Amino acid sequence: MSIDVRPFQPFDLPGMYRVCLLTGDSGGDATALYHDPDLLGHVFAGPYAAADPGLTFVAADAYGVLGYVVATADSAGFEKWREDHWNGLLRLRHPESMAADPGDGSRDWQRVAQLHAGPSDSDPLYESHPAHLHIDILPRGQGAGLGRRLMSALLAALRSRGVPGLHLGVGSGNPGARAFYLALGFTEAERRDWGSVMVMDLRGGGRDGSVQ
Repeated sequence: MSIDVRPFQPFDLPGMYRVCLLTGDSGGDATALYHDPDLLGHVFAGPYAAADPGLTFVAADAYGVLGYVVATADSAGFEKWREDHWNGLLRLRHPESMAADPGDGSRDWQRVAQLHAGPSDSDPLYESHPAHLHIDILPRGQGAGLGRRLMSALLAALRSRGVPGLHLGVGSGNPGARAFYLALGFTEAERRDWGSVMVMDLRGGGRDGSVQ
């Protein structure tokens, strides 16, 4: 069955939210961890596609979306946009009182806390590596080079804009993802208590943005 990698279209959003949930537990299914199945997508997928759809690419087969990559070329600017245009309405739906751990193992409260945290402080890393991304692929799309295809599409788009560098975070519970990024050419910039910050310099490499 063929898998198309193409630019995002608005009708892809429900499928992207589903993929986000089904990969939201360090790559595994997070369905049992959330009472609201859309919360993960509201934080890690939806705002990127809304703020800059030209940096969102999806992978789809005959059954629908099975993977995507979302990104921003300007992390500091994105944080401000999300605060001004995205989080406000979500806070009305998810009041800050819901940011307390109910003790039932669910993680909704963690995402609600993110919605109410406000913009994060600008990181010195943004000067050299202002872009960041999130990529998720369902198990049925893994192992066939789909991650590289999505990343190639994104890197080409970022390079075409003259973006100098890209960063991302990889949780310590997802060593497979860390190995994937290292194989793509990312390097580890720093270790944190939750995992690693990894970076890629976009000023070198092929002009077409291909991943070798």
